[in-house]
Amino acid sequence: MAAIGVHFGYTCACVAIFKDGRADVVANDAGDRVTPAVVGYRETEQIVGIAAKQGRVRNAANTVVKVKQVLGRSFDDPETQTHKTENKCQLVNRQDKPHYEITAGDRPVYVVPHDVAKLILHKMKETAQSALGSDVNEAVITVPFEFAHAQKRALREAAEAAGFHVLRLIHEPAAALLAYNIGQDCSAGKSHVLVYKLGGTSLSVTVLEVNGGMFRVLDTLTDHSIGGEKITEVLAQHLAAEFKRTFKHDLSNNTRAMMKLMIGADMAKHNLSSLSTANCFVDSLHDGIDFECNISRARFELLCASLFNKSIQPIKALMEKVGLSNSDINQVVLCGGSARIPRLQQMIRDMFPDVEMLNSAPPDEVIAVGAALEAGLLVGKEGLAPEEETVTVDVSATDILVKEVDDSGAEVFTVLLPSGTPLPARRQHVLTGGGELSSIVLRNLQPKEDKHDIDTVVTMKRDGSVHVSCVEQSSGRPEVVTIAAAS
Repeated sequence: MAAIGVHFGYTCACVAIFKDGRADVVANDAGDRVTPAVVGYRETEQIVGIAAKQGRVRNAANTVVKVKQVLGRSFDDPETQTHKTENKCQLVNRQDKPHYEITAGDRPVYVVPHDVAKLILHKMKETAQSALGSDVNEAVITVPFEFAHAQKRALREAAEAAGFHVLRLIHEPAAALLAYNIGQDCSAGKSHVLVYKLGGTSLSVTVLEVNGGMFRVLDTLTDHSIGGEKITEVLAQHLAAEFKRTFKHDLSNNTRAMMKLMIGADMAKHNLSSLSTANCFVDSLHDGIDFECNISRARFELLCASLFNKSIQPIKALMEKVGLSNSDINQVVLCGGSARIPRLQQMIRDMFPDVEMLNSAPPDEVIAVGAALEAGLLVGKEGLAPEEETVTVDVSATDILVKEVDDSGAEVFTVLLPSGTPLPARRQHVLTGGGELSSIVLRNLQPKEDKHDIDTVVTMKRDGSVHVSCVEQSSGRPEVVTIAAAS
């Protein structure tokens, strides 16, 4: 059966379909695989995507961008107030809820963020169904890890209003791992994966522990002051300076001209991810003057050097926070459109020189692919609760420790299974005992001059029972102990 995965970002949206055992991103009617999450309101119609983004130059007051930022929030929420100052479309308070004031017709119309999101999601649904050739509604939608319950509920409601049957909401880092088939081998041991996502308006870095087919988020850091738009702004300011140098006109206070430069800079930025030089051409930028400028990748990297440095600082902070070194990371997954930038990728490689970096899938598409794969797993399953967003698993109710005695005779405790560990769980540990010791866990060990090293495997099953398997390394003597679950 076919299913749909949707990544609804702050600046762009992407949709993938699951069919015949594989997930593929679908291009929209403009031929683009990623659609700007922009809605332009006109007197008799609403326009979604690239046409709305380009039309914002002439219709900024009736064009909504970054609606995800206010979805599910009250008007007084600090994020709403930030959005209000950044958006050219007027945001007003009506019954403590934010409404966009649209003035495209004869009289103002007030639109709630839910309806804007619905239009974007409906565009994604149309794009997917045009590729499938049938009316498929089952979908998985991704959400940022930091989304509150009210924001998740608002996104789900907007998706359902757009015609989707939402099978599940999943977190964006988990979707990125699914896209690369990470964690699908239940027999694999524990590993750590860093997911680096640099989108249009925010940066998020997440460290996950993958163990036996389970994902566990150790911690995440999100910075809304860094994003692809900041990089585009730096490039646009450079273009404005070049225009001033050539034509002696200052564009810094010309809103319309700067919007045109932002569009040109954005296209140049994308081209510089694959080319060494990009051409930026803006028709009738100011006083009928056409502007053309070539930008080299080297100049682009120099202009944005401080932003690139700022973009990798959260990695160091997060690694310190979770108590891991760079060598503890097994894989790095890149996602978000700005993670395409070659210089940024190289800086991350330099931080993790011996770690596999996964970026074979386009970073701005990988989350949608993961969502489609999850949808493919879920489609047709019965009994999915409407509000189900995660899989319910059994976990250990308390810490499982081993007690040893060091050379001074002091007791040393080691936590093998912390409380909250998903079950079943398996941990390996080497017990070390003095050479003269005749009994540790294994009975009748022969005295020896050096220490006994005992390979110990502790397994806790879903019913709470604990199974301990020990093998003394030098002799190969085994012992197995089973501790029944408490009734």
